[in-house]
This record gives sequence, C-alpha cells and structure tokens, in this order.
Amino acid sequence: MELTTGNRIGINISSNGDKTFQAFDPSKNEYLNEKFTMATAKEFETALTLAEKAFSVYSGLPYVQRAEFLDAIADEIMELGDSLLERCSLESGLPIARISGERGRTCGQLRMFAELLREGSWLDVRIDTAQPDRKPIAKPDIRRILMPIGPVAVYGASNFPLAFSTAGGDTASALAAGCPVVVKSHSSHPGTNALVASAIIKAAKKTNMPEGVFSLLYLDHEGSVKLVQAPAIKAVGFTGSREVGLTLFNAAMTRPDPIPVYAEMSSINPVILMENALKNRKDEISESLASSVNLGVGQFCTNPGLIVLVKSDASRDFMESFASTFKNALPGTMLNKNIKKAYDQSITFLQNHPDVNVISKSSLASDSNKTEGQPIAFYTKGENFLTDKSLSKEVFGPETLFVVCTDFNQLTEVLKSLEGQLTATIHADKEDERNFTSIIQIISQKVGRLVYDGYPTGVEVCSAMQHGGPFPSTSFSNSTSVGTAAIFRFTRPVAYQSFPNNFLPEALKDLNSLKILRLINGKWTKDNI
Repeated sequence: MELTTGNRIGINISSNGDKTFQAFDPSKNEYLNEKFTMATAKEFETALTLAEKAFSVYSGLPYVQRAEFLDAIADEIMELGDSLLERCSLESGLPIARISGERGRTCGQLRMFAELLREGSWLDVRIDTAQPDRKPIAKPDIRRILMPIGPVAVYGASNFPLAFSTAGGDTASALAAGCPVVVKSHSSHPGTNALVASAIIKAAKKTNMPEGVFSLLYLDHEGSVKLVQAPAIKAVGFTGSREVGLTLFNAAMTRPDPIPVYAEMSSINPVILMENALKNRKDEISESLASSVNLGVGQFCTNPGLIVLVKSDASRDFMESFASTFKNALPGTMLNKNIKKAYDQSITFLQNHPDVNVISKSSLASDSNKTEGQPIAFYTKGENFLTDKSLSKEVFGPETLFVVCTDFNQLTEVLKSLEGQLTATIHADKEDERNFTSIIQIISQKVGRLVYDGYPTGVEVCSAMQHGGPFPSTSFSNSTSVGTAAIFRFTRPVAYQSFPNNFLPEALKDLNSLKILRLINGKWTKDNI
C-alpha cells in the first residue's frame, strides 16, 4: 500500500501546511526519506468540527453497527500485511516477530470490544419501576444507562506503535463507547500511523460510518496541548511520560469545562522477594527476573524497576545468581533518540550516586553510534532509598534497582514510601506466609495489579485486567486502559425519570429487544418488563 504523508481529516488526506518532519530509524540511527506534514490550524479545526458532527450520528447507531465497524478495522489492519510490519519495525526498531504479536493484540482487542457491544452488559442498565401507591411518597419510574461522552483525543505511545496507538486500546474502547476519535500521531512512527489510519477509514467507508468518526493529525507540542483544550474534545487517552501527561492533564483542568484525561505516566513496579522463595527457587527467579527486566529493552510501562528484599544469606546468594545471569543480557535498540538520551542520563546519575553501586551489567557495551541501551542493575540500602526520593524515579529502559533492607520492618517502610504504581509482584513460599498479609495490606493500596510468583511484563487483554493505578502511575486510579472495562472511561450515566416508553433508548424500554442483562428492581434478568 502507498504510504501517505498528510493528515487524515475525516475521509480526506490533507497536506496544506509548510512544516514537515521525518521519521527516524533507531536501528540504523538515521532519518527516513518521507516528509510528513504538520496540521495547519484550519485542518485542526476541520477535524474537530467533523468529529463533533459525527458524534450526533455515531452515538445513536445500533450497537451491532458499531461492532461491525470495529471488526472491519481489524480485518483491514490484517489486509495491510507485511507492509505494516516492515514499516512499524523500521520506525520503532522492534523486531518483526514482536510487531506481528502486537498486531494480533491490536486486532484482538478491536474484536473483543465488538463482542462486548453485541453482549450489552457494558451499558449497566438499571431500572426501578414506578410504585405509584407507595406511602407516604409515590416512587417514580427511573431507568439508568451509560451513554457516550463525546469526541475523544487519543495520543499514540512510543513503546506500543500498534496496541497503544492509532487503532490501539484507547481508540478501540472510545469507538466502542460511541465516541468519534481524533488521534494525535506519535512523531516516532508517523508512517505506521498513516497505514493504520488508512485501514480505519476504509473500514468506516465499508460500514457506512459518518465522516469524522476518525481523524489523525500530525501535531507539535503546542498543537498537542491545544487538542486537549479544544471545546469539541470531551475526554483524553494518553500513554507516555509523566511530564507530558501532567501537561495535558493541567491543560484539561484549566478549561472552562474541565474534561477527564486518562493518562498512564510513570511506574517502577516493585518486585518483593521473600526469604524462602529465594532459598528454594534462587536460579529460577533470577533467570526469569532478568528476562523480565530486559524484555523489549526494558521499554514497558510494567518493567520491574525495583527489587525489594531483606538482607540475608539467601538474598546475597540470589543477587550473585542474578548478577551472573544478567551480564549475559545484550544491549538492544531503543525506540528513539530521546528515549535513549533520557536512559543514558538516568544511568549516569545512578552510576555517580554515592549510595548506589552497580551489581551487574551487560558484558557487551552499547554501540555509541546506534540507539542502543545497555542493561544494568544497581544496588542500594533500604535506608538510602527511604531518605533519597530520586532513587524512586522511573528509568525507562533495561535497568533495575535492588533495595536491600536491614529487616522486615524496613522493607514495609520502603513499600509504604512508594508512589502509586501499575503493578507489584510478590515471590513467596509457604514458609513466608506469616508476613504475607501485612505486605498485601500495604502494597494493595499502592497498585492496580498484584502479581503472585510471576512477572509484571505481559499484560493480558481480558475482561478482568486492571491496567492503571494510583497517581502518578495514572491520573485516574479507578480506570483501566486495558480490557473491556476500558470502555467506561468514555461513558457517563444518564437516568430517565417517568419517560414515555417510546422515547427511551432501546436498552431501557419495557421490551428487552437487545436480550441483555438488566438490573430490574434489584435483580439481574433478561426478562421484559
């Protein structure tokens, strides 16, 4: 498929601006040839006007039609074939095998939301029928349903150029909810975004969606902020750095009508290693943990960046085993120059820190002429971690920090000191259970997902997944960006009181034509009223 370099304004491709930029190949450390055109103010406004007009139509479509649209998007992405995989690998430095798996995840979550629309429980229909004879006050008929919130701005992520980008989880869940989407293309993979955008537009045409249900814009930092401030936008999905996430969040909060920004921003995902687990499974844990730290060159939001354990013979032996395993990790291509630069700065800071020591690093140095990150693991004492907040900052890359505590009490103090996290992991054996409850009580207040005897990297896309946590891991701890519950971010409840049946949304009418579960007078049922 021919690669387009203009903005997708509804069904049209537009390149009216004079500002251009180029994609970068991190594996070769060179810019690619194509020049992509930044959106003009007029193109920006046109996309938002189209989204606003599309909302009045798209939000009212039968849920099965929205489901057909999502299925069609998945079909069209697969139709792109190897051209998408090759371009995505070129712009991200990620191997084809990883991109192929991510494409499967992207299409899988689109189909997952399509099935959710057909099944209907996400509407959370609640009906309390009238009791006109109730004393002393009659009870009115009240029927509640979730409705789409309006056009949504989605910001593509650097580390998942498909699954958290143009047709990723934020876009899929917003479209499923009935919200048109305006995507701010990530500057690291504009060609990838252009190909996926073409698939979405093709699917929209095939399923007769209103123009403006989807647009894609190339924007600079100023334009990115303006997108949040645009009156047409009613919610935001973002995955990226804390700095940018807070900039967008603050812009949204200072609007005349503040809107929610669902931002995933920063997490070091502590791994707690208990004494007997280390005694009994030292080598197994060290090998798997080293693999988790280095997975994807450490560029996952769930990367285990903090390892917490108590000083003992078992922990000493474990760290020696880990160091021996970790040195075999190879440097890998990082996603872009800015990520590589930030990683190097963080590593330099830790290497120069008086209370931090290197316990292991890759036996091969990274190539200074390439965008490579060298795996490295550090060590500090519990008291140092407690007194120096700089040691708890996220390092985005193949790095982790061991915090060795003097005793169990200090370990709990370290856990209490942590900011909000996406995940926490515990490795324990039967003999460790006497201390297990207190750890769970502490850490469950800090995270969105607790992992037992596993590793946080690898986020299953399913109905039960919670990918979000207390600030600053995300801006709203009661939301998830992965799994079917992600749809609730882009909905709001509306109650209809004493309304004529023929004016009610289909899901609220007496006849349950959609055959969905509804809470009627306190009981879940598919019965008619």
